[in-house]
Amino acid sequence: MTALTYWQSRFVFERALAVVYLLAFIGAANQFVPLLGARGLQPVTRFVQNVPFTSAPSLFYAMPKDGAFRAAAFLGIALSLLLLTGVPQRLGSVPAGAVWALMWILYLSFVNVGQTFYGFGWESLLLEMGFFAIFLGGAATAPSLLLLWIWRWMLFRLMFGAGMIKIRGDECWRNLTCLDYYFQTQPMPNPLSWYFHWLPPAVHRAGVAFNHVTELVVPFGYFLPQPFAAVAGVTTIVFQLVLILSGNLSWLNWLTIVLCIPTLDDRFWRWLPVAAPTPLAFPDAFRITVTAVAILAGLLSIGPALNMLSSNQLMNYSYNPLHLVNTYGAFGSITRERNEIVIEGTDDAVVTASTMWREYEFKGKPGDPMHRPPQVAPYHLRLDWLMWFAAMSPAPSDDWLAPLFRNLLAGDSDTLGLLRSNPFPAAPPRYLRAKYYRYRFTTPAEHRATGAWWHRDLLGEYVPPITLANFR
Repeated sequence: MTALTYWQSRFVFERALAVVYLLAFIGAANQFVPLLGARGLQPVTRFVQNVPFTSAPSLFYAMPKDGAFRAAAFLGIALSLLLLTGVPQRLGSVPAGAVWALMWILYLSFVNVGQTFYGFGWESLLLEMGFFAIFLGGAATAPSLLLLWIWRWMLFRLMFGAGMIKIRGDECWRNLTCLDYYFQTQPMPNPLSWYFHWLPPAVHRAGVAFNHVTELVVPFGYFLPQPFAAVAGVTTIVFQLVLILSGNLSWLNWLTIVLCIPTLDDRFWRWLPVAAPTPLAFPDAFRITVTAVAILAGLLSIGPALNMLSSNQLMNYSYNPLHLVNTYGAFGSITRERNEIVIEGTDDAVVTASTMWREYEFKGKPGDPMHRPPQVAPYHLRLDWLMWFAAMSPAPSDDWLAPLFRNLLAGDSDTLGLLRSNPFPAAPPRYLRAKYYRYRFTTPAEHRATGAWWHRDLLGEYVPPITLANFR
């Protein structure tokens, strides 16, 4: 079954997916060793000793070494760039499928041993998309109608699942007040979040209503004939672009836009200098393989479909260790207040009431009130995100926090590379502590008077002064 009016759509889809893969592998090259390497915060070596391979299939069970992690990340970068050139696609279905398959295996290997730092819903989404991309075919192979429906079903589960988790969850989604808090308390605000926060309340109410329409009504349009499917896809793209403008949600919004591409037929891509080739005959082996994959997707969809209908709906859950056909959702509840952990150090020999403490600054999460929230998405700062989750508890409860403090006290260069600044460039501090603050955006009047983007109030001590000796 072919979809002959989706040549350009497939061309754009596969290259857009390759770009997201590229971002994911760049992130692994920069962050995996500091977070999960031999001196990392959750070492893979410990994980593979305690979790069986069948529960988390990964190439790194064979070689849980920093060199292997780096090599796999750079190989993934190279393969992503190769797919962007279109060379494997021009060589045919088998070479293209082999490259997509190797990328999927590599990234699956990172996610399955990535523990807390790779426990985000968009990791499973990328893996699910990456698996089915193996069967996209070559440049001259007609686009598959079955794959087109798989992509749209995936987009439906992503959007409708997110809508259902919201409408069943926090009451602020039902009374249209969630945006009164969201822009300020989201994991990582961006440069425009402050402005979105201070939009009139009526705009916030309209925004929540638009969210509900886009997530609960529009997804049914993905399955309609053209041009209705395209209208639904474009509506979803507009919604995702608003989210991109208002915050840093890693590559989730970008990957959702990529999933919208199969709702757009070639009429939307006439401006591209890409002509549809004379299609090759659909090989029987390829047809049988794609049909089998579609049947597999249908069988694996039973659990996620029932989950969307369940009053105990799970959010961002994988039903199998290969992350195929998952359930999705985001922001089922909205935090009303923003707490932050601020880590400080001193090189004083003795801590006294007059000790001067210097703050460590993170690349993305709020710290210095004068520092404007940065734009980092679609890049994913994993430690910054986990610091947001950790701050939901008034006392340390995550097993990676103690290694973080230990590595900062030891002056570990890989760990320091995850931060925006090192206040102790000459030698590591003798003592470290963490303070617990309540943050809020400054009002427009406060911002005009001080130039600050944040106001913070000290709530108390999160970690008392500690030294490296506390970890021996």
